[in-house]
Amino acid sequence: MSYKQIKWMILLIPTVTVGIWEYIRHQFLMPYLSMDAGNWLTPLIVYLVSVTLLSRLFLMLESARAALEQERASKAALEARDQLARELHDGIAQSLFLLFVKTDKAERSLAGSGHEQDIQEIRKTVHEVNAYVRQAIAQLRHVPVRDAASEGIALRGQVETLIRDTVPTAQITWELDDSFFTPKEQVELIACIREALMNVRKHAQATKVEIQAAGDSRQWHVQIQDNGKGFLGDPLHLKDRYGLRITKERAVQMGWFLTLDSEPGCTRMTIGKEHI
Repeated sequence: MSYKQIKWMILLIPTVTVGIWEYIRHQFLMPYLSMDAGNWLTPLIVYLVSVTLLSRLFLMLESARAALEQERASKAALEARDQLARELHDGIAQSLFLLFVKTDKAERSLAGSGHEQDIQEIRKTVHEVNAYVRQAIAQLRHVPVRDAASEGIALRGQVETLIRDTVPTAQITWELDDSFFTPKEQVELIACIREALMNVRKHAQATKVEIQAAGDSRQWHVQIQDNGKGFLGDPLHLKDRYGLRITKERAVQMGWFLTLDSEPGCTRMTIGKEHI
């Protein structure tokens, strides 16, 4: 039943009930029912109908209104995401393309000058930033499907997309349902996983990468593990690891924990939520 139909039912049912009662009362019950008794029974019947039937309609009305508000909020959020994706594409992505062109021009101009290695480093950095921006645009334009047949696979699908774009050989075991996370938590979690995979690709020199996710709405964890060269000390305090520090801040702001562990042949980043 639609929102409009429920409103009309709420308006019409009391009127129709009184009309039917008065017709039955005057046509069939007048010899048996006094005027005073009939007048007392009229509001009682309306009250009983309201309690039994109209209360259910009011609940249906509230549910329909909540669904409508949620749909409007989702539409506004999608429009904002699409607008941001367009701004990224028209601004940063095109600027990076121009930077690619200028890098090629500089490489030709400086050929034989001994700066080829510097140009290659610049090219590599621009390429990584461009890949990151393209992934961000794809994530903004990704609309998770929320029907019953696909519930719980949207996050996994996004992670699989990240894997294809960063570490295609990575293996994934995903046992977390999307319903455990709010939309904002999903965005932040994907950003954390993206940073972990980018670090594996840039620094780990790993031949085996695994992503494992398990838990429930109260307690869960996502672990990214590789067999790369690892690290010494605390990478969060290295001057060139801004991405890791931002990821740590993301986790803290969401009330999650983030740990980094490294031993010969095994490096792990774990993001999760502890049950309190």
